[in-house]
Amino acid sequence: MSVPVRRLLALPEWAGTVRVMAGAEGLDRTVALPRPVSDLSPEHTVGAGELVVATGPMPQGDWRIDALLRRVADAAGAGVLLPATALLEGTRRLADRLAVPLLTATSEPLDLLVAARLLLAEPELDRAELVLATHRALGERPRPPEEVVTALATVLRAPVALLDDGGTPVAGELRDPGLVRVAEPVPQRVALDDGVLLAHPVPLPSAPRPALWLATELRGAAAERAESVPQALAVAAGAAQRWLLTHRLELERDARARSALLGDLLRIDGEPGDDLRRRAADAGWRLGGWHVGIRIGTTSAVDNVARGAEVTRALRAVDIDAIVVEHGDGWTAWITVDEEPTATRVRALGKRLRAAHHELRATMGAHMGVGRPHAGPDGLAATVAEASDAARLAATRPESGTFLHVDQLGMAQLLLEWTRTDTFEPAARALLAPLRGQPGDLVRTLATYLDAESSITETAAVLGVHRNTVAARIERVERELGVDLRHRDERLALHLACRTVTLADS
Repeated sequence: MSVPVRRLLALPEWAGTVRVMAGAEGLDRTVALPRPVSDLSPEHTVGAGELVVATGPMPQGDWRIDALLRRVADAAGAGVLLPATALLEGTRRLADRLAVPLLTATSEPLDLLVAARLLLAEPELDRAELVLATHRALGERPRPPEEVVTALATVLRAPVALLDDGGTPVAGELRDPGLVRVAEPVPQRVALDDGVLLAHPVPLPSAPRPALWLATELRGAAAERAESVPQALAVAAGAAQRWLLTHRLELERDARARSALLGDLLRIDGEPGDDLRRRAADAGWRLGGWHVGIRIGTTSAVDNVARGAEVTRALRAVDIDAIVVEHGDGWTAWITVDEEPTATRVRALGKRLRAAHHELRATMGAHMGVGRPHAGPDGLAATVAEASDAARLAATRPESGTFLHVDQLGMAQLLLEWTRTDTFEPAARALLAPLRGQPGDLVRTLATYLDAESSITETAAVLGVHRNTVAARIERVERELGVDLRHRDERLALHLACRTVTLADS
């Protein structure tokens, strides 16, 4: 095996003790055999790839140094290593011109020679030492990402970072983290201007792509260890994977308990029992006060257990401290306050939630619904139900940004109330109230128009009026109610309201 001279400079025994005095352009010359020389006799024949290591004292300005440099250049040798000595300027210029590395050492040359020969004779030694050092630094217990990164950075003496599946560091720092191709689940090596970037995936079983990436930047002399570092990265990636799996089990256990508690709260009929109240208190959930429900829905492809913290962060970023529970395909959340929120506070809350939804929608395609304020334990179930209904509607409404607040649903709220027959008729009458007492029997005209599948001609025939009269009445209906009858949800809601009111009146 042969290695470039610069690779020897990266050895722990060489680092900090060996200086490049001249001939830096020749640091890529390969060393096949470092040989000790007690003197610089002209009879010494230099072989190809030989690094001449002078072990004896070296007088200042010895002419034999210049002669040795020429012999090394002629024989395609690797370079010359001398004990610390003062070199003439002419000798340095000669080494530069010949591109022969001229090195000096402050430590014992024979110790350096042994380290170099061990590297050449045992190419796996450095690799094994790094792997063992990494194992010792990480130990057996699962360590969080920050500790894995810190331990590996100490072993490698290079910057290390743990990147998420978007390439953003979650622990540690790198100068160029964006160079890691996170979509490719294989170890990577990327050339840098002054070194190399190495990355290793941290996969989870059955996951379509790695959850995290462990990466390091080896720059300058540290880049010469690039062949040995990947195995140490793999060991550290295994430690990060153990932490992920352990943490995942804890998250899933907690998610199941929280989801079960939420289900019990949503199913209560009347006041909760002592056991349910104690479980809620243990979870830090308040049952008293006023609650506002939030439902965040996603596709089944989104890992809601792993990304629950992301939802909590998005809400806290807009100053909303909510309880967030993994629930079905998404999350059910709510906030609790002591006093009934005013209309102004509810509108302000809606704006902040829309901002949080905007962030979540960009990363996971979420849709969000928000319920009205309700008091007490049964109020929690009511507002969560409203938020869930609103979220289902929001998923089908890209024009609303897939965000709906129950208070802002208008007529579409009638669709939600259809399953609550005791409240549907009053809501329907309130909706159609602006049409009552208006000339032209607008309620009957609207009902006929919707029965006729929005055909003005058929409506005119049923009512026995001119089609222009029908068109004018429908325009007045849209103006009085502030609706657009081209919208299918509003059309259906009005149709149900008209049927309910007319049947009740008849």
